[in-house]
Amino acid sequence: MNWFTLLVLAVAVERVAELFVARRNGEWTLARAGVEYGRGHYPVMVALHTGLLVCCLLEPMIAHRPFLPALGWAMLTLAMLAQALRWWCITTLGPYWNTRVIVVPGARLISAGPYRFLRHPNYVAVVVEIAALPLVHSAWLTATVFTVANAMLLTVRLRCENTALAQALPA
Repeated sequence: MNWFTLLVLAVAVERVAELFVARRNGEWTLARAGVEYGRGHYPVMVALHTGLLVCCLLEPMIAHRPFLPALGWAMLTLAMLAQALRWWCITTLGPYWNTRVIVVPGARLISAGPYRFLRHPNYVAVVVEIAALPLVHSAWLTATVFTVANAMLLTVRLRCENTALAQALPA
């Protein structure tokens, strides 16, 4: 459990780093007449991701979930691959990447990096991580509940992003 706690804390530190990058990028995009969309769902997204990390630690302790090597190592690999994909997205989008939906009117859609293959590759990383991270230490209830909650949130988030991009970007 000590190693898993360190893993979850490392993910939490990574999330804080993302927030710093997002704040800097948000200032950059807003200075270029960027428009923010979907402010209403953002606090729900923050609560979901924070709750995930808390429950990743609580469930194994309270429910005495064991570390199952075959499951744990496989899920750790998926969680790390999700992190790699997330940072590939962040570096590909550069100053346009954000945890909020901020679009600079008239900017071109990025079609490099993972965006060559998928319209929203960051959400593939999010979906994989939300399922895999808790399962590193057999927290199947956390994986299930947060996967379902994230699916509901992503329906709102994707609709918001697609609408924002359609309105702000040239055809």
